[in-house]
Amino acid sequence: MSGDKALSLVRRLLNYSGKTGEAEADEILDALERGLGCLHMSDYTYWPLQDSDPTPEDFFDRALAYRPIALGPG
Repeated sequence: MSGDKALSLVRRLLNYSGKTGEAEADEILDALERGLGCLHMSDYTYWPLQDSDPTPEDFFDRALAYRPIALGPG
């Protein structure tokens, strides 16, 4: 997913007013998680870091910084 597309989706999600329904917000989150490979987009959106007012760019940067935990041999 391109950065412009991701930022556009994040902006739509942050401007979500409930008029279009929860299903659209879920679709946007799913698209962001698939497109950016970050499984925590809903956490970043609904529970941002304390004492912060993140911009769409902050969400995008945080998603790009995500790295899954590498598990060792079982």
